[in-house]
Amino acid sequence: MPLGPFGDVDPARPAIVVEPSGVVVTYAELEARSNQAAHLLRARGLGPGDRVAILAENRAEYLELAWAAQRAGLYYVGVNSHLTPGEVGYIIRDSGAQLVVASDKLADVATTALTDPTLAPAGRLMFGKPHDGWESYDDEVSDSPQTPIPDESEGDFMLYSSGTTGRPKGIRRPLPGGPLGTYPDTTGRWLRELLGFTPGDTYLSPAPLYHAAPLAWCMSVHRNGGTVVVLESFDAELALAAIERHRVTHSQWVPTMFTRLLKLPDETRARYDLSSLRHAVHAAAPCPVEVKRSMIQWWGPILFEYYSSTEAIGATAITSEEWLRRPGSVGTPILGRPYITDDEGNDLPAGEVGTVWFAGASDFAYHGDPGKTAAVRDGRGGASVGDVGHLDEDGYLFLSDRRTHLIISGGVNIYPREIEDALLMHPAVADIAVLGLPDPEMGERVVAIVRPEDPAAAGPELAGELVAFARTKLAGFKVPRDIRFAGELPRTPTGKMRKHELKERLSRPETEISGD
Repeated sequence: MPLGPFGDVDPARPAIVVEPSGVVVTYAELEARSNQAAHLLRARGLGPGDRVAILAENRAEYLELAWAAQRAGLYYVGVNSHLTPGEVGYIIRDSGAQLVVASDKLADVATTALTDPTLAPAGRLMFGKPHDGWESYDDEVSDSPQTPIPDESEGDFMLYSSGTTGRPKGIRRPLPGGPLGTYPDTTGRWLRELLGFTPGDTYLSPAPLYHAAPLAWCMSVHRNGGTVVVLESFDAELALAAIERHRVTHSQWVPTMFTRLLKLPDETRARYDLSSLRHAVHAAAPCPVEVKRSMIQWWGPILFEYYSSTEAIGATAITSEEWLRRPGSVGTPILGRPYITDDEGNDLPAGEVGTVWFAGASDFAYHGDPGKTAAVRDGRGGASVGDVGHLDEDGYLFLSDRRTHLIISGGVNIYPREIEDALLMHPAVADIAVLGLPDPEMGERVVAIVRPEDPAAAGPELAGELVAFARTKLAGFKVPRDIRFAGELPRTPTGKMRKHELKERLSRPETEISGD
C-alpha cells in the first residue's frame, strides 16, 4: 500500500538519518508524524494558502513539519537560523505566518523576535524542551491522528532571498493546489532523468534546510523512495565519514564546502571510501575553476553543476565531461531558454557579456512587492535575477557576476568574481571578497578583503605578495591595489557573499577590517 506522497516504499526503510546524532526516522514514522502534524495545522486554523514559519537547525522534525505543510496545502517559510531577532521578526511579520515553530536551541532568538503579541496568532510551538511562552511541538503533535487529513492538497515552500543586496524578499510561487502526488516536482525529474536516482539510493544533504535547494532536493528524494542523510551542520571530515558509513550515492554541495574539503590533510582525504558516490551536485554560488578541477581530479567526473535560483525562472546544467571541455561554464538549459541583453534590452550575440534572462520563466512573485516583481521581467515574458554572463556559439552559459557587484573603474567594467577566483588559489587565502569603493580619480577602485589562513600573517608583506600573485593571473587594471584583512567574511550558509554588509562595515570609522 502506498505511503502518502512517498509511493510504494518499504515502510521500514530509513527516510531520514541525522548525523552526527544518529537519529533515524523510517518512512512509516515520517508518514505517521507528518499526518499528525498536518492535523495539528488544521486544528490551529491553518488552511490552504496559509503560512507556517520554521526557525530551526537541521533536525528530523524540520522535514517532518515541511511534509505536513506540503500535504496540507500550506506555504512553509524556512527562516535562516543565523539571523538576528530583528531579522527573524521581519520575516515572520512580512510573510504573515500565523503559526511559528522554533527549536529550543534558538529559543532566545525566537522569543526576542516575537515580542509583538500580534505575531503568530495561531500559536508558538517549540521543538525540544519548550521555553516560557511556547508550547511543546511534540506534545501537541502526539495527540493528533496518524491518518491523513481528509482535504489533502499540495502546498509549497515560500523562502526568502539571501538578502545579499539588502532586505530579503519572500519568493512566492502559485500553489499547486492539486491532490497529493500532483506536485510539479522538477527536482525529482532531474534526480531520475539526469542523475539516475532510483528507489533505495541515498542522498547526503550537508547544507541548511532553510534554503531552497537542500529542502527541495530532500523532499524530492522522499518522493522517489530514497534515504536522506542530513548533517546537523557542515563539517568536511564528517561529510566524508557519512558518505562511507551510509554508502551515499548522491550528494549536493556549495563551492565553499569543496574548498574546505580540499584543505583537509591528504591522509584525512584518503582515509574514507567514497566509491559509492555516483553524483556530486553543486550549485548556489559560482565555483572557482581550479577548485572544481581539483574536485574532479579527486572524486572523478561525477560532479554535476546546475545554475538556477529560488525564483525558478530557468536553469542550466553541465556534466563533468562537458565542463572539462568548457571550464567555467554552467551548462545548457534544462528549464527555460537563456538569452543575453545589453542595458537597453537588445539581444547580444554569442561571446558578448550582458544580463542573463530566461524565456518561458515560471510564474512567481516577491511577496508584498509588486514593483520588484515587475522589475525582474521584460516585455517578452522573460525574467532575470540580475546575473551577468554570456553564451558561447554552442549555447553554453558562462556567468561573470551579479550586476549589483559590477565595478566600473576608469570607465571599464570589472567583474569581482574573476579576481576572487584567481586570488583564492593563493595558499595563504582562506576566503576573499572583492568590491568597488568610491575613488575620486577612477570612479571606483578595486578592493580585496582577505581572510588569511593564518591570521598572524595579515599585514603589508602578505598584501604585497597577493598583489604580485594577482599580476601573474590578471590584466593590470583588474589587480587590486587595496588589500585589506578580516577575521571573518559575511557569507550566507550556501556560500553567497553578503557584499552590502562589507560595504557598510567599510563605511564605518570603527570597522574591524584592517588596511594593508
